[in-house]
Amino acid sequence: MSVTIKEIESACEEIRGSVVRTPLVYSYRLSARLGCNLYLKLETQQATGSFKDRGSLHKLLHLDEAQQKRGVVAMSAGNHAQGVAYHAARLGIPATVVMPTFAPFSKIERTRSYGAQVIKHGDTLDASAVVARELSERDGLAFISPYDDERIIAGQGSIGLEIIEDLPETDAIFVPIGGGGVISGTAIAAQARKREVEVYGVEADRYPSMIAAIRGEEPKFGETTIADGIAVKLPGKLTLPIVQERVREIFLCNEDEFESAIADLAEQQKLVVEGAGAAGLAALTQNKEQFKGRNVVVVICGGNIDSRMFASVMSRFLVRSSRMVRLRIRIVDRPGEMSRLTGVISACGSNILELHHQRLFSDVPAKEAEVDALIETSDAAHGETIRQGLQEAGYETQIMETTTGSI
Repeated sequence: MSVTIKEIESACEEIRGSVVRTPLVYSYRLSARLGCNLYLKLETQQATGSFKDRGSLHKLLHLDEAQQKRGVVAMSAGNHAQGVAYHAARLGIPATVVMPTFAPFSKIERTRSYGAQVIKHGDTLDASAVVARELSERDGLAFISPYDDERIIAGQGSIGLEIIEDLPETDAIFVPIGGGGVISGTAIAAQARKREVEVYGVEADRYPSMIAAIRGEEPKFGETTIADGIAVKLPGKLTLPIVQERVREIFLCNEDEFESAIADLAEQQKLVVEGAGAAGLAALTQNKEQFKGRNVVVVICGGNIDSRMFASVMSRFLVRSSRMVRLRIRIVDRPGEMSRLTGVISACGSNILELHHQRLFSDVPAKEAEVDALIETSDAAHGETIRQGLQEAGYETQIMETTTGSI
């Protein structure tokens, strides 16, 4: 079997009604900012929060009765794990999932909640895959690959069919790349319906496995990435030639770009999206001139971000956009001075989030103190207005530099 449009059409029919036919939503605000007609394919609306439902279900449906009875095993950082666990439970199939140690707690717990046995092993997906393969051979379990399987690719390809059905005028599609399953299926399906549609891939610059394989280079990997869903060191053997043939270009994005895309989707589109899910928007934002005036679809492939990580990203975004500002203020250390200080800040139209009063560990005179104030502002100009207001009130004040590093 090779992955053809007929196989994808068949997969689409087989999984119909058991997975969500996700909406394709026009983004007014982001379109205006980027200068294109941007549509978002919301795979976050699947039962498990990602596109993995499609391929996982299609593969499980093609197991014979003996395989279904013995059970299945998979390796995943989270989304494939949930897709396999959820649909295996629906079909009455025992499931075991090997997850790397960096997998978010939320994804691990959700996978367990669907009834799967979870084994944590390895600091990469590839290390987890070794254990999963060993379990498959030892216990006779069917191995469910997250991407390097024709049934999986065909199931994911239903995304491409839906995109062209909903927007025949599509010019370009952005799809994140981990092992390459979803971009392979999407490209085959979309280009079968509209030959000239361009497909673009996105990888984390810390895990550039597919682009390195295409170039024949030895990739260098980082330790972590917020886009953990695409932190794959080896692309699929089946997916590599498909990507080479059908994907026009692969973009690399860094951690800051992923964070900004997560924050933009939350603020501008009211979507909670994980790092890999925001990859398409991150790449489009960095290359927006190339897509001016075109009809662009970004596949928002998953929304399973850990709530603590999401809160951290949003707080960092507010700092970077100068909507949370830290001021260092020198005051006279006497009764009533803090009350006067906070009154000046309030009169400038700002809300105080935190105050830290420092008498001992600073180089100010004994009768003075330093106060670090974390305040809310509307923008950088507002922050400067507050600083000037404090200066005029007699307080030596400086705006502390914000962090620009990555999580």
